[in-house]
Amino acid sequence: MTGKNCVAIAADRRFGIQAQTIGHEFQRIYGMSDHLYIGFSGLATDVTTVSNKLKFRLNMYMLRENREMKPETFMSLVSSLLYEKRFGPYFVEPVIAGLDKNAKPFVGSLDLIGCPMITEDFVVSGTASEQLYGMCESLWEPDLEADDLFESISQALLNAVDRDCVSGWGGIVYVIEKDKVTEKILKARMD
Repeated sequence: MTGKNCVAIAADRRFGIQAQTIGHEFQRIYGMSDHLYIGFSGLATDVTTVSNKLKFRLNMYMLRENREMKPETFMSLVSSLLYEKRFGPYFVEPVIAGLDKNAKPFVGSLDLIGCPMITEDFVVSGTASEQLYGMCESLWEPDLEADDLFESISQALLNAVDRDCVSGWGGIVYVIEKDKVTEKILKARMD
């Protein structure tokens, strides 16, 4: 979700196999650089594999170019990685959130084979995406300050996972600003 010179990314923490919960501290959001984060929904093994491959490619880019990658460029990198495996895809749907060097917020998502979708307001992914769309449409406003953005994305996440039986078990929110990144853990239903 975008705000005024800030962007936020959030995810639930449940790790499960269909309706069976295995754990409640699964990492879905990875920091790729100081102002660039990626979140995944999908198969846990593919989440780990894709995040490691992306971190490697991003580090190689930064060594070669001697600069940080822009969020739009990173989205192209993710898209090409996913499209390489289009006949046996990674079962992940990435969501990218970041700030460029001018503190302009960027959010986008990709499907299994790397088709990008860039928007100015918010993107959603995962099993509770239908519920998330409704909550985000209700709570998002243009030019939210960082605290208001945190409140909006947190309420959207918590209300959406309450309506989806295979999501939840807490949440994690990252609010990315030009000079800092705030990470907060959300308590939620544990059933």
